[in-house]
Amino acid sequence: MTRITRTAPALACLFGTACGFSHMAHADFLGDTKASIEARNMYMNRDFRQSNAPQAKAEEWAQGFTARIESGFTEGTLGFGLDAIAETAIKLDSSRDRRGTGLLAYGADSLEPEDTYSELGLAAKVRLSKTVLKVGTLQPQLPVAAYNDTRLLSSTYAGSLLTSQEIAGLTINAGRLEKINQRDSSSNDEMNYSGVDSAHLDLVGGSYALSPTLALSYYYAQMDNIYQQHYAGLVHNATLAEGVTLKTDLRYFDTGEQGDQRFRSAARVDGGRIDNRFFNGMLTLGVGAHKFGVGYQNLSGEGDFAFPGLDPYSVNLVTVNTFTKAETDAWQARYDYDFAALGVPGLAFMTRYVNGRNIETARVSGGKEWERDTDLVYVFQSGTFKGFNVRLRNATFRSSAGLTSDIDENRIIIGYTLPLM
Repeated sequence: MTRITRTAPALACLFGTACGFSHMAHADFLGDTKASIEARNMYMNRDFRQSNAPQAKAEEWAQGFTARIESGFTEGTLGFGLDAIAETAIKLDSSRDRRGTGLLAYGADSLEPEDTYSELGLAAKVRLSKTVLKVGTLQPQLPVAAYNDTRLLSSTYAGSLLTSQEIAGLTINAGRLEKINQRDSSSNDEMNYSGVDSAHLDLVGGSYALSPTLALSYYYAQMDNIYQQHYAGLVHNATLAEGVTLKTDLRYFDTGEQGDQRFRSAARVDGGRIDNRFFNGMLTLGVGAHKFGVGYQNLSGEGDFAFPGLDPYSVNLVTVNTFTKAETDAWQARYDYDFAALGVPGLAFMTRYVNGRNIETARVSGGKEWERDTDLVYVFQSGTFKGFNVRLRNATFRSSAGLTSDIDENRIIIGYTLPLM
């Protein structure tokens, strides 16, 4: 992405780019175009509980805007299109002693949060039959590479990604990711794992729906000179009785080192090699408006679980922690309730608890971590504020001494997406 220092030019450039293509566009190019602006206001307070913590708390409040355009394709055997995303963050309250929530970028001195920062990303795309190639700014959501959207602005990658759906029920993806733009940054940086840069991450794989209720998936990924990874997954949805469902979500990774020994040595995490097996899965029982979930994971072998960005594909990716340190065994209990059953559509509640044990690092053996999260969200269903949403999020995280910071956290997120086309 390109760094832009003012809010207006980012949005103007986005929509100006789309307008600039209108003279060559056919009906499908414009007729199938989708455009929207999302406004997200977020307050976050993270209280560090250790007496020796270098920072007592991180507390920031900011406003974000994200504009998106996804064009249709021109007519012909080969269809051409353009996608664009412009993001702007505006500081409402922060300081250098309260920075670090992930909402705002730091200044050039790495201390003072930016008052505002913006970015623009473009992706050219080509379609042949049911196969689409995108080159430029990407936001994949795949088991081996995913973007993050849990703060003010979402992260992005730069690279190329091909998606093919020529066979019914089968989706194939192949691509190369060369840069990453984190959620609190306006620059494209090198692909990176554990502080070691990599030239690119290659991926290939896909998913196949054996039936309307059962899907299997496989992916292979390789972060150049750091790791290689195999993934296999299964998702099954069953109806047990009227109003009673059971979802099974199973995921398995096999990860090992790859490439030049010099880079592999540098990338070793906490003294261990990258050589592990990671199983995680979740069973979710739905009974009317209630959902009861039970999750489990086993991470065996050497080193932490390796993944690009901030989001591992794990059922225990929760509000504060990822539970991906070496040897972590963890279980999760989760409960969801939809208040539409009580005549309040749009109101939903979630709470979960994750407990991790047997964690190994260079400083801790047999470490423990746990986290408890609670979400309450309401989406206005009608009237002037239709689509306006408010989310209250609370999290508590605790760990063995020497692992990481103990945290109490609260977030207030207010959002609205305005469709433009």
